[in-house]
This record gives sequence, C-alpha cells and structure tokens, in this order.
Amino acid sequence: MANKINSRSLEHGKDFLCTLPALVLIVIFTYYPIMRLIHISFTDWNLLNDNFKYVGFKNWKWLFTGSGTKYLLNSLRVTFLYSLGELAITILGGLILALILNSNALGFNSMRAIVFMPKYVAMSSAAVVFLWILNTDNGILNYFLSLFGVAKIDWLGNKNTALISVLMLTGWRAVGYGMIIYLAAIRGISKDYYEAAELDGASYFQRLFKITLPMLSPTTLFLFVTTFLASMKVFQSVDILTGGGPYRSTEVFVYKIYSYAMEDFRMDRASVMALFFFFILLVVTASTMKVSSGKVNYDA
Repeated sequence: MANKINSRSLEHGKDFLCTLPALVLIVIFTYYPIMRLIHISFTDWNLLNDNFKYVGFKNWKWLFTGSGTKYLLNSLRVTFLYSLGELAITILGGLILALILNSNALGFNSMRAIVFMPKYVAMSSAAVVFLWILNTDNGILNYFLSLFGVAKIDWLGNKNTALISVLMLTGWRAVGYGMIIYLAAIRGISKDYYEAAELDGASYFQRLFKITLPMLSPTTLFLFVTTFLASMKVFQSVDILTGGGPYRSTEVFVYKIYSYAMEDFRMDRASVMALFFFFILLVVTASTMKVSSGKVNYDA
C-alpha cells in the first residue's frame, strides 16, 4: 500500500514539474503585470520622476468623475463604433463571400485565395500602403472617384471619414478571414439536411435560413468573440494612419492608454484605464457566452 502511495506521489510530482515552467511563465507574464497595474493605479507615478507616492483612489476619481471622464467616454464611443464596423465586415461580409465562393468551379479556388491573402500582410506594411491609397492629392482612391466627378476627399484628415478609412484597412484584411472560417463550417454541414429539404421542396432561402445559418451559429459565436476582442485592442492601424486624430475621432481605447503612458508619461492614468479596459473585456465576453448559452446549435 505504501509503495502504491509513493508511486502515485512520484507521478504527481513529475506532472507538477512538467507544468512548472508554464506556470512560471503565466505568473510572470500574466498575473504579475495585472498586480503591477493595480499597484500603479494607486500611485502618482510619472515616468519623468522615479519618486512616487500613494494617492489612494485619486486616479479612479479622475477617470470617472474628473477631467478624465470626457476622454474615457470618447475613447469608449470610438472603440465601440470601430468594433461594430469590424464585426459587420468580418461576420456579415465573410458569410456573404463564403456563400458566394462555396463552389469547386474553375477559378473559385483562386478567388478564395485572393480574398484571403491580405490576412498574411503585416498590418504595418498594409497601413503604409493605405496611407498612399487614401492620400488626398495623389491617392489612387480619389483618382478613381474623380473619374466619376467626385471631388477630392480628405479621408484621413476629416473627422467624418477618418474612422471609416481605418475600417477600410481592417475590412481588407479581415473579410477573408471571416470567409475562410465560414467556408470551412459550411462544408462541414451534413448534406443529408439539404437533400431532405430539397425533397420537401424547400427553396434556396428556406434552406439558408432553416439549415445553413442555424448550423453556423457556433462559428458565428466564435467569430464574434475573437473579432470583438481583436477590435477592442486595435492600435497599430490607428497609430500609423491617423495618430488618433483628427479631433480625437479615431482615438480608440488602447491608443489613449498608449498616449497617457508614452506621450504624457502618466503611468498612473494609463494603468487605471488599462484596468478598466480589462474589466470591460471580461464583462462583455462573459455576457456574450451567457446570452448565447442554449441558443447555439452544435449538431452538424
């Protein structure tokens, strides 16, 4: 009996040693930064001054009831609008393209590859190209629009079009990803459902809304969660294309955190906003999973 217990303890010890490196990395790169953020949020730490003191909830009051509130609300509004745009492009655009290109006919493989290819282009490289495409005076987009008599548009310098311009870049890269995920899911649906529906005389749209879309609900949930999390963390495209402007019209949440930390050197304020941002992501993701529970069809 003692030998069995010792053998079991030895096996558990080996298992623990195998997982220990991963646990150490998780603590160092996940839990420690969160605890550090919490610590900094209660100080007045400025990167220009090594000395700091504890200020209690002063930074939190600044964010929710002080001068920081207007910047918080603006960044939330801009990020929310951007997220809606990226979700629509990835989910709706990806679904439409998947339905259109779901064929093995000649040329369709090449078309799918062309649509998906932008996903492999680095965001920084793509953003630099779009700077030229959207240039007011020499951009190719304004050139083509001028052929139809449309006046020059300051895509990146106008607060009404700047966020749309950022979404153009996002859509170009994201729609192919949504398409390929939906395409794989569509081809995984059993053909028995469609054959039975055809025998009953169901039209294409009846098959689409009664079979295809319900069967794609797990894929839609997956795309919603992953795209939402990615859209909330958008930074690089905004930084290169607009720098948060004009008039803060593209100042998304992560860019505002970066601005406080690296431009204003206010790590205390950046930490408070980062913690609040972390809380938002947790709440929205958990709420989405809760609401979708029982409404997602996993029977393919």
